[in-house]
Formats: sequence, structure tokens, C-alpha cells
Amino acid sequence: MNLSPLWVGFLVAHGVDAVHWSAIGSARAPDTALMDWARENGHLVLTHDLDFSALIALAGLSGPSVVHVRSQRLLPAQIGTTVVDVLRVHHETLASGAIITIDDAAARVRVLPVRRVNPDSK
Repeated sequence: MNLSPLWVGFLVAHGVDAVHWSAIGSARAPDTALMDWARENGHLVLTHDLDFSALIALAGLSGPSVVHVRSQRLLPAQIGTTVVDVLRVHHETLASGAIITIDDAAARVRVLPVRRVNPDSK
């Protein structure tokens, strides 16, 4: 809900299957409902909201994959080509489960589930 529905048309025009949450569920639904739907239907979550990445990492889940746009440029005309390029380059990793953060400088990939480092382990 935090990214424009314009993303759907842009992504579809670039060969990416996409749907905006507003066409599926309630704007008042908890983030977990969106994540459950995405996981059950083989979709990733494209978001500007930090909550999705945090929920997946903290729960130790292996999906759904999350692509997190960390930029003030949030419209497809501004950063869409970068997002599509990242989706293409990391397609296999996203299919297996990942959190990808895209900012104005780079894209960072974390494979799911995110494992915490135990300071007592050697």
C-alpha cells in the first residue's frame, strides 16, 4: 500500500507479473496478511516499508521474498528501470527467498532465512 499502483502497469509492461495489494486485500490488513498471501501465491513483496523485511528476518522465514526500495525516488519513472534490472539479475535468488534492498547507490541481497550470528559459537 505504500507504493503507487502505477508500479503494476510499469512492471507488467516490463514482463513482470504484478498486482497491487489494494486489488487483493484491505488497506487495514496487518502486514502478516499481505506476507501470507504473497507466500501462498508465489509473489514477492515490493515495498518502501521497513516492516516487511524486519518481520521476515526476525521470524526466520524463508519467504516471501521482499524487495525494499530505500529511496526518496519512489515512482516507476524515477527508479523503475533499476528495480526491473534488480529483479532480472536476482531472479533465481528471489525465487529461493531473499530480501533485496535497493537504494540510490546499490542493491544489497540477503538470502532467506536470515541467520543470526551467535556470539558464543566458534
